[in-house]
Parts: sequence; C-alpha cells; structure tokens
Amino acid sequence: MASGLEKSPISAFKPGHSRSNSTGSSSRHSRQNSRDWEIVTDPLPSVGAPGHCVEKSGIPGICEGYLMKKRKYPLQGWHKRYFILEKGILRYSKTQQDIARGKVHGSMDVSLAVMSMNKKSRRIDLDAGQFNLYHIKAKSQEIFYIWLTKLTAHRKYKKNEAMIIHQDVLQALSAANSNALPAMASLAQRNRAMMDMVSLYNYNFFFFCKFYFLTIAYFYVPKPASVLYHAFDFLFLRFLREYPSSPSQSRQTRSRLSLAESMAEYFDANEVIVSESLSENEASDESGLSDVTTSNSEPEDGHADRVLMIIYLRRLLPAHSADNSHIGILSILYNNIGKDLSRVSMPVALNEPVNFLQRVSEELEYSQLLDIANQIDDPYQRMVYVAVFSISGYAWASWRNRYKPFNPVLGETYESVREERGFRYVAEQVSHHPPVSACHAESENFTFWQDQRWKNKFWGKSVEIISTGMVNVTLPRYGDHYEWNKVVTCIHSVFSQQRWLEHYGDVVIKNLNSDECTCKMTFLKTIKNEVQGTVLDQAGNVVHRFGGSWHEGIFCDTLPEPQCIWKPNPQPDDYFDYYGFSSYARELNDLTPDLKPLLPPTDTRFRPDQRLLEEGKVSEADKKKDELEEKQRERRKELTKRGEEHIPRFFRKTVDEAGREVWVTNGTYWRIRENPGFANTPNLELW
Repeated sequence: MASGLEKSPISAFKPGHSRSNSTGSSSRHSRQNSRDWEIVTDPLPSVGAPGHCVEKSGIPGICEGYLMKKRKYPLQGWHKRYFILEKGILRYSKTQQDIARGKVHGSMDVSLAVMSMNKKSRRIDLDAGQFNLYHIKAKSQEIFYIWLTKLTAHRKYKKNEAMIIHQDVLQALSAANSNALPAMASLAQRNRAMMDMVSLYNYNFFFFCKFYFLTIAYFYVPKPASVLYHAFDFLFLRFLREYPSSPSQSRQTRSRLSLAESMAEYFDANEVIVSESLSENEASDESGLSDVTTSNSEPEDGHADRVLMIIYLRRLLPAHSADNSHIGILSILYNNIGKDLSRVSMPVALNEPVNFLQRVSEELEYSQLLDIANQIDDPYQRMVYVAVFSISGYAWASWRNRYKPFNPVLGETYESVREERGFRYVAEQVSHHPPVSACHAESENFTFWQDQRWKNKFWGKSVEIISTGMVNVTLPRYGDHYEWNKVVTCIHSVFSQQRWLEHYGDVVIKNLNSDECTCKMTFLKTIKNEVQGTVLDQAGNVVHRFGGSWHEGIFCDTLPEPQCIWKPNPQPDDYFDYYGFSSYARELNDLTPDLKPLLPPTDTRFRPDQRLLEEGKVSEADKKKDELEEKQRERRKELTKRGEEHIPRFFRKTVDEAGREVWVTNGTYWRIRENPGFANTPNLELW
C-alpha cells in the first residue's frame, strides 16, 4: 500500500480541541467519545516580509489502499472503499480498477479540510464543509498511523505550495522599481495565485483587497509611480498612505483622504475593483467611467494605452427578499398542469429582481476559465477548461430555489460591460411565443453566444426547466469552436418553502473546427449534485477525466499536476436575505448615473416592475407587471392587425451547420452605442 513509511509517534499529534461524537446515548459515553477525539493541527510558516523564505519541501509519496468509509446517510454503517492520496488530493472509489478507469466517487483537497483523529477507534475525519465530509477508519493501528502520517505530510505540502506562491507575489511587489514584469505574470498564474491566497487565508473583504489591489497594480501598471488616486474606500486609502510607492503618489493619495472618508458610508455598500482598460477612449465610450480612470503622465513604449481603472460594484440590494410564503402556489400550478409555465402569469413576489437575460449573463461569472483555456497549447487540456466553464454556469442553483427570474418582454435588452473581467455582453428577447433569448459576449480571449429556447413543465410536485438551445464558445488563439447542449434543471417540492434544485442529463462538447477530441459529461441523478466527465481522443480513448459537484468544485486528476480546476466564489453571509444572490448577481441590475445615458431604453435596468420589486415595493410591482403584460398584448395585436412581425434589433436569424435555426448577433449594438448613441435613435417603448 505504501512503502518507506515510518510509524509516527503519538506525541507528534498534540491534542487540540475535542470533538463530540455523541448521538444521544448516555452522557458518560458521550464524554468518553469526546475525550478520544483530537484536532490535528499542522503549523503554518509565517508570511512576513518578501525577504522571508518559505522552505520548499518535496512532494510526498503517493499513499493508496482500502479503508472503511462511513456512508453519507445515518444508520447505514460502513463500506470498504479504495483511497488514493496524491499531491494533497484524496480521491476514492469502490475498487482500484474503478480508480484506474477514472470512475471517481469523490475527491477532496486535504489542505482545506479540518482533520481530526481518534486513535482508540483508528478513525480519521476530514471536514471540508458543504457536504464534503469523510469519516474513514483503518483496520489496524499500523495502517491508521501510515495514513495519519501521509495525510499530515500532504496537508503541509499543499499549504507550503500556496505559501510559496503568495511569497512570490509579495517579492514581486517589493521590486517596485523594476520595469520588467515577473515571470509569474501570465494570466493563468496570476489567477491561481489569487485563488490560492483566498483559499488558504480566508481574508475578510478589506484585508484581502489590500493585497489584491497592490498585486493587480504591479502586474498591470508599467510604472509603480503611476497615480493610483481616486476615492478608494477608507481602509484601502489608509493602507496606501502607510505604504506609498513614491513620494509623489503619497502626496496625491493624502490629498484625497478627506473625500474618501466623507464617502466611506457610500463605499461600504460597494465593492472596489481594479481593472486594466484597453484605452482611455474606449473606457470612456464603453463604460462611462472615464472620470475615475488615471493614465500615466509619461507612458512607456507599448504601454501608452494602459490605464488603471477603479470600478465600484454594489454589494447590497435596496431591500430584502420579498415574502412569498402566503402565495398559493398549489392553486396556480394545479390549474396549469402540463402547460408551458412561461405563458402563465405569476405573482411578482415569486420573482427575483433579475430577468432571464441577466440570469444567462451569470454563466460568465467564471469567464477566467475561458481566459486560461485560450492560453493552453494542449487541445485536451483546453477541452477540460471549457468543460469546467460549462459546469460553472449552474452553480447559482445551489442558493436560488425560492424565486424565479422575470420573463423578458419581446424586444427587451440587457448589456453588461465588465472591464475588470475583460468582456462585454449583450442580450435580447427575440421571440415571445415560443420564448427565445439570444445573447453574445466577446473579449480578446473568447467569444460566447447562445439562444435559449426554454420550456417549463409542471409534473405533480416538481417543475422541469428544459432548454433546447446550444451554447457556443470560440477561442481565437487556436481557432476552436466549441458547442454543447444544456441539461435539465428540476425544481423539487414546489409547494414547500424548502424547495431544492437539481440538474441532470448528459452533455456532449464538440469542437466544430477539429475532431481531435470530444468531451462527455453526466450530471447524475443518483448522487446529489455530482458531475463526471471525460475528454476522449479520436479513437474514443480517455485522455482526461474530471469530476466533482456543480455547487462545490471540479477536480481533474489527469493533468500534469492534478488540481481543483474551479470552485464557486463564497456566498455573502447575508445571501438568504437577498434572494440567495451571489456578489456577482447583486451587480447585475445596478443602474449608476454614468451608465444611464449610455443604455437603450429597452434595457432591463429600466424595467419598472423589476425595479419596484428590488426596492421592496411588491404591491406596486404587481400592478406595474400587469400593465406591462397588457401593453405587450396590445402591441402584438397591432402588429397582427398590420400583418407585420416583430423584427429583433440586435440579432438576426440564420441556420447553423447542423441545419438548426439559430439567432446570432448582427454586430450593431456596440456600434450604435458608440455613435450616434441610443438616445439619438428610434427605440421601442416597452414600459
């Protein structure tokens, strides 16, 4: 099972906090069990000044073999499973052959788990939170100590690895007078460094921002003496005052302190993001944020068009979630069994203050996966990142089970310009019956588009959301064009306030410009939230395998360095009070004064019933929703009377290579936005 291992002395694992294993038996038995458990603590090397070095340790050896694993559900006992521990990742399956075939039942990064042990019962518990809890037991004391030693070594290795990455970032920051970007400045490595820092230290928001802003500033701004001033939130400005990169910057920063302190209350409800823009003119035209951008006074060659942009994103909604516990969902659904629920008018309290066009844009929350994919030469590894990106678009469902998005009205549009993420997105409701939503997003690293034709069907106690459109992504560096279908989303227990969602079905990802590899994924119904996928070559052989949970993260063990490819961003502590919205979702409907004149009046942000719901004015929103729906019916009648059809403004209908009717962008949205501007063109009156 493992060779060259010495049994660790018991004294190496000092008792920590006790952990109770009581299940309601006698108090004496409970106290005895509690005393037997110890938290395994592994000291972390401190991260101080950039000159302080963290010792690089070798990769611990692989440990594998059979252990007993407690079943997920109570009173079901233990079963034998084959475990393998490699580079800090613990995976298990039913047999060794299943592991070899890529059939992994579960995986865990042991460095992120709380590890406790019970020497007397030869048990080890690994708790990584959110349904990722392993209770394992060894058959003998010798096997128990081998696994305990190896788990401790792998935990230390993974944490040291993250420390070294963090230390590299700090060393890079200390080299403020150097004009050359460090070797780790590639997009993938910057992203990984940030993710490791967040995972390892779990900084609170402001403390993490200090490191994040300075890191981004170093990597993106060619001269450290560039002016970084604007009305930062109070804590960040104080940090800059303590650690100025130049005397001139220090003076300019101090001159802004009084302004920032007076606006601290406003910034407390907003998130501060540092972004690199392609050009000062583009920043002004595209986002309306030119008044908060600062360019270098003496730009270097090749960097004349780079600016540092400070973007404020809201972190709170104007009002808490609407109460819908009083609404008789049963009577509404009973009268519409078997019908397409998109045609059924629902009370506004059942909605969340975003619509479907905005919901689709949430699929780009983890667009950095596509940024990374566009930098990878290996086509099989590129496919892995594209596949994981497709999975990440379902993560919202873990928290959003009490409300539904607004149905867009015909001709409604939505745009999202994300300078800090490097993409811009536009969507339009191109058809009402059947409902079709088309969208298009572009960046220098990818193009993303889809037209979603969805149906909602009520079946007894559940509602199925069935999408028939295809998702498309192109990566310009390699000329790849990926296409895939979506799975079924099912809302269970619709009559209860404890509703829950699941995704199930198969997904096939093809590269339409190359048959070198394909990807097949399965969203399982038998195991909650689990996804398993494989990347196959032309002959059908497995090149890569990956798996995990769509709400927790995806791990790939066949890459040159097995790793967790993706984890969802942590939810805000008050997510339940605000419709289950993530930080990203809270930004979608924000309408800032500088953005308002740039948008067409058909943009979702101007939709009055949705805005009223966001502000907590539910009864007013209900009335306005009825008015909008009636106005839409009248508009449709007028078109029918004249023998005309609605013509979408920014998308056109065409036929793809498979002969399917699809909607794609006509390329006019951003051109009109720039010149002459939507205020100077005819627009639909939807509201």
